[in-house]
Amino acid sequence: MDVHLGSGPATAAGFDVLERATAELQPPFAVLDVGALRANVADMVRRAGGKPIRVASKSVRCRSVLRSVLAVPGYRGVLAFTLPEALWLTGDDDQSGQTGPTGPDGAFGDVVVGYPTTDAHALCELASDPRRAAQVTIMVDSVEQLELIRGVVGRPANPLRVCLDLDASLRLLSGRVHIGVRRSPVHSPDQALELTRAVLDRPWLRLVGVMAYEAHIAGVADDGPGGPLRRAAIRTVQRASRRELAERRAAVVAAVRSLAPLEFVNGGGTGSLESTSSEPCVTELAAGSGLYGPALFDTYRRFRPAPAAFFVLPVVRRPASGIATVLGGGWVASGAAGADRLPSPVWPPDLRLTGTEGAGEVQTPLAGPGAARLRVGDRVWWRHGKAGELAERVDTLHLVDGGRIVDAVPTYRGEGRAWL
Repeated sequence: MDVHLGSGPATAAGFDVLERATAELQPPFAVLDVGALRANVADMVRRAGGKPIRVASKSVRCRSVLRSVLAVPGYRGVLAFTLPEALWLTGDDDQSGQTGPTGPDGAFGDVVVGYPTTDAHALCELASDPRRAAQVTIMVDSVEQLELIRGVVGRPANPLRVCLDLDASLRLLSGRVHIGVRRSPVHSPDQALELTRAVLDRPWLRLVGVMAYEAHIAGVADDGPGGPLRRAAIRTVQRASRRELAERRAAVVAAVRSLAPLEFVNGGGTGSLESTSSEPCVTELAAGSGLYGPALFDTYRRFRPAPAAFFVLPVVRRPASGIATVLGGGWVASGAAGADRLPSPVWPPDLRLTGTEGAGEVQTPLAGPGAARLRVGDRVWWRHGKAGELAERVDTLHLVDGGRIVDAVPTYRGEGRAWL
């Protein structure tokens, strides 16, 4: 059995331009189509309806791209995925000796860490630096985390900024049915009030924000494979969850604000910018995947980002007349295992992975009508299932604009950084 993965909306003419622009590069390499990125940047601002977008760095993983996006009106701040990353982004310099991203535009002067941290060294570094303590916000969702922080840093002179993480999942039948990701234990206004009081009881902490990420709405396609009944079920659940979350999020924010002022209320994701921005209590959105337009975002009804990020692998074998094998290829996306987590061969057309080998660590055989036309030394263009995870495989993103390479910028990996 073969696994067929769609090629996405990129055109033959577009790939012809990319091929000519990168003809001198030796695969494997990664490409960022600047025109497509530019279109995605603008479309996300349009979809956000006037509310600023905090860029999710895990979906980008390249400081140069982060800077460029944050220079566009409609984007403000970074949503980082680890505290060490946030300290690096707000640092004066890094261990490589390169100048850090703290220029006069303050692009990285506002970083929220999207997930709780237990990194003792990073917490101590944050607590000992007044400037970073004013720029970085850490995430909390339990008293246990507050106590861990206190045990690490004591009572720092510089209060640490904290954000309360609200569970956005839909719970039915008195909680026996849970729809959504397993994140925060804070679900109700009463639970949020309890944690708010715990933060306020600790004067070395400062509550500045509330965040709720509706992953089951923003990150689950409503027009994907699986048949009409499955798609109808997803849409029904998402509609119900949007209504429930809008009411609950407003109640939680009102409850928290009755005890403490808030600088921001963050919500949403690439797939829910329109609905989340319509909630009056939400002051900012978070998104990042839509910038690169990975394959997992091909099957949403309301929007479709332009594919902007690609990687290229060489054909190294012809084990049979209808099979062409490329070097590497096992760049599988995180999440529940399934065909949608595999990378997609998108050019030349009419290629598919085989069901027996899939995308392999050191080689990937390709079948389909297009495979018979490939020869040793030819190149195959691919899309990753997710956005920033591509950057964990390459040191450099080659930026193509106007039919030529205009820059080659390092990824986090290229700068010697690996956070998870």
